Amino acid sequence: MATEQTGAVSTCVDSYGSAIGMPQLCFDWFPNQIFWLVITLVVVFLVLSRVALPRIAAILAERQGTITNDLAAAEDLKAKAAAAEEAYTKALADARAEAQRIAAEARAEIQAGLNDAIAKADAEIAAKAAESEKVIAGIRAGALESIEAVAKDTAEALVDALGGKAEAASVAGAVDQRMKG
Repeated sequence: MATEQTGAVSTCVDSYGSAIGMPQLCFDWFPNQIFWLVITLVVVFLVLSRVALPRIAAILAERQGTITNDLAAAEDLKAKAAAAEEAYTKALADARAEAQRIAAEARAEIQAGLNDAIAKADAEIAAKAAESEKVIAGIRAGALESIEAVAKDTAEALVDALGGKAEAASVAGAVDQRMKG
C-alpha cells in the first residue's frame, strides 16, 4: 500500500505515514480534533439534557414529594398521638375519679351496714340483758324465799335445841324482820 502525499508536508507524519509522537499534540490536526470534540460535546449535551437530566429531575422531584408527604404524615401522626395521649390521660383521670367514688360509696354502704349490724347487736344484747336480769331477779327471789325458809327452819331447830318451844309465828316474824334489815 502506498501512501499518497498530496503536496503538503506534515510534520506529524514520517515518510512511511506513521505518526511521529502523540497525534493529539500535532498542531496540524487540531482543527479536525476540535471539530470532533465540539460534535461530541454537543451530542453528550443533547443526550444529557433530553434524556438523563429530566429523569434525574423527575426522581429528585419524586423524592422531594415523598419526603414532604412523609413529613406531613409524621406531623399528622404526631398530632394524633398527642390527642390519643390526652384522651388516655383524661380517661385515666376519669377512671381514677370513678374508682374513688365507687370506693367511697362502698365504704359508706359498709359503714351503714356495720352501723345497722351494731345497732341490731346492741338491741339483741340489751334484750338478752333484760331477759337475763329478769331471770336473775327470779333466781334471786327464789333464793330469798329459800333462804327465808331455811332461816325459819334453822331458827326453830336452834330454839328447840336450846330447850325452848319455838312458835312458828314468832320465828317467822323475827326472820322477816331480820331479812328486811
